[in-house]
This record gives sequence, structure tokens and C-alpha cells, in this order.
Amino acid sequence: MEIEKIMKKMDQKTLSDGKSVLDRTSKKRGVSRLIPFLGPAFIASVAYVDPGNFATNIQGGATFGYELLWVILWANLMAMFIQALSSKLGIATGKNLAELISEKYPKRIVWFYWIQTEIIAIFTDLAEFIGASIAFQLLLGVPLVVGAVFAGIATIFILLFQNYGFRPFEAIITVLLGVIAFSYISEIFLSKPNGFGILNGTMIPKFSGVESIYMAAGILGATVMPHVIYLHSALTENRIKADDDKQMKRLHKFNMLDVLIAMGIAGFVNMAMLIMAASTFHFTGHQGVSSISNAYMTLIPLLGSGAGLIFALSLLASGLSSSAVGTMSGQVLMQSFVKFKIPIWIRRLVTMIPSFVVIFLGMNPTNVLVFSQVVLSFGIIFALFPLIQFTKNKKIMGNLVNTKLTNVMSWIIASSIVFLNVFLIYQTI
Repeated sequence: MEIEKIMKKMDQKTLSDGKSVLDRTSKKRGVSRLIPFLGPAFIASVAYVDPGNFATNIQGGATFGYELLWVILWANLMAMFIQALSSKLGIATGKNLAELISEKYPKRIVWFYWIQTEIIAIFTDLAEFIGASIAFQLLLGVPLVVGAVFAGIATIFILLFQNYGFRPFEAIITVLLGVIAFSYISEIFLSKPNGFGILNGTMIPKFSGVESIYMAAGILGATVMPHVIYLHSALTENRIKADDDKQMKRLHKFNMLDVLIAMGIAGFVNMAMLIMAASTFHFTGHQGVSSISNAYMTLIPLLGSGAGLIFALSLLASGLSSSAVGTMSGQVLMQSFVKFKIPIWIRRLVTMIPSFVVIFLGMNPTNVLVFSQVVLSFGIIFALFPLIQFTKNKKIMGNLVNTKLTNVMSWIIASSIVFLNVFLIYQTI
């Protein structure tokens, strides 16, 4: 009971400190003023370092070396931009993106949106849940199906933190994100990458045939995740409220810093994943490494058992945190689109079913992960179009309406995503 009281006080202190900063009555200075506003973007950023990223980045690095680093860089910059828009929408309207779609669009379109977001949620959870299952398999030596059971139990346990307020949940997700980031800092030092190769792969855009385009689409789908475009606006809509336009602009600036820090960490982790795979596998004659389990087994003789343990722990932190956030996102979407709510543990159990089907059918888990990320890249535009439409509308956004430059950038990003997907289909056919 004492722990519960402490957890609930975390919310109260965050709201109180945040409000005093917006009122300019706070005595806090420097970085401490920012702390109450950190959290929403950290939850959203977990989706950008989920097991789907492990799968696409390991395959991309092992097969193409540092060549696709530029894709990760630009995908992460686009993700920062999109998450900033989503955050701003929640602040300006007090509503999330799905709620606004439900209010502004015809019913048939709303039902279409709900169905396609549920499909996206299935493929999102498929990647995240299987990733956590593989991590348990690697760490404990249990069958994949047993790892899946452990993953389900652990995810439900993490989701229970929501019962104690937003701050405890933000805290545990941030800790797991820290585990992933620390793991890949360690992996970079162990893999000893080539600095010139990294610079060349980051700064010079290029493809090496259809397979590299397919992989780029997977990286994009794994980085610019559709479900957190909806979720971020829900995380900011009623967190710390502004009383007037000046406070709202101040609040938006603090949330922008939240996005820059959290997404910056996520971007670094993504690039570190590919760099590790390229340095360890591609340039040592192991270009055929194409699965997470294979990467783990190959990593141990090349870099030592410690590297393998770090890799598996980071995968576990990634799978559990992103699976919890994905389930939370699905709950928000259902409530917003069709005004229907089920206990979150039931939703967790239902969304586990496709993952167990994949496991029982004996399908290659990593191939399923990569395919799921390509599917997700096709769902981005459905979330992005209404986000741009609403954030450029002054009646909806007030003083936080997009500038002309922001609108131009929004449509460039949306067009780039559509072009990549259409080109992928054309080249594949």
C-alpha cells in the first residue's frame, strides 16, 4: 500500500511541478524545469526500437553493410517531425488523433480507420511479442512457445503499472529504453566499426537493387510506426494542461524537447544496431546472417559470450516495453474510434493469438518480423494524412497551427513514404 501511495504521488508532483513551470512561479532552473514534461515521447520512442527494428537492422547491416544507414537517419528525422505534430495536436485540442477522426470523418470512413488500425496493431504486436519470446528462448534455453508464455505474463505485469498513474508507467518504460541504449553503446565498442564507412553510409543515399529497397521499406515501417502517431497525441492531450495561449506555446516547446531527446536516443540505437550487424557480420564473411537467433549464435564466437548476453537482454527489454506500449495504443484506438473498452489484460491475451499461430506453424520468426514492418510502412499514410489535415487547420489548432513551412515539410514526408511503397510494389511485381 505504501508503494501505491508513492507511485500516485509521482503523478501529483509531476502535474504540480509542470504547472508551476508554465505559470513561471517555479524556482527550478536549467534541466530540472524540463523533467515534468519528459515522458510521452519516451513511451512513443519505444516503438522505434522494437524487435522489428532488430530484425530489419540486423538483416540490413549483415547484407548491405553500412549502406542503409542513411535510410535510418532520414526515417528517424521524419519520425521526430511526425511525433512533434502528434504531440502538438494533443496539446492544442485536448483530444487525440483517433478521436478527431471519429468526430470529423463520415462513419464509414471511421469504421475503415478502426479496422485498418486493428490490422496494423496485429502486425505491430506480432513483431514485438515474437521478439520478446525469442529473447526468453535465448536467455533461458526454453522452447519458443514457452518464451511466448513468459512474454505474455511479463507484458501484463508491466501494463499493471498504468493503474498507478502515468508517471510510474513512463518510468518503467524509460528504464527499459535505457537498457536498450546502454546495451548498444556496449555493442559498438565491442564490434569496433569503421568510422569512414559509417560516415559514407550515413551521408550518401543509394540502393543495391530491389532487395535493398524492400529492406529500406522495412526499416521505414519499423521506424515511423503508425500506432504511435495516434498514441502520442493521446499521451499529451490531458497530461499537463495550459490555461492560455502563452502557456500552450510554452508547453509545446517543452514537449518538442521531449521529442528531440527521446527520438534522438531511439535514432542512435537504430543506427547502432545496423552498425553492429555490419561490423560484426557483413565485413567478416557472415553476410548470410538473417535471423535474430542466428545473429545471437554468430555473435558469441565473434565477440564473446558477454556480447551475446547483452544482445539478448536488449532484445528482451525491447520486446516487453514495445509490446506493452502497443497494447496500450490498441486500447486507445478502440476507445476513440468505436467508443468501446475492454479490460487491457483481455486485449493483451487476444493480440497474442497471431503470434502463437506463427510459432505453432513453425514459420521463420525473423522473416515474419521483417514482413510485418513492410506491412506497417503501408499503414503510415493513413495516420499521417489526417494528422497533417488537422494540424494545418487553425480552427482546430488555434495558435499552434502549422506554419507554411511545416505544411510543406509534412507533404514532402507523406509523398516520400507513398513513393517508396509504390516503387516497392512495382519493383517486386
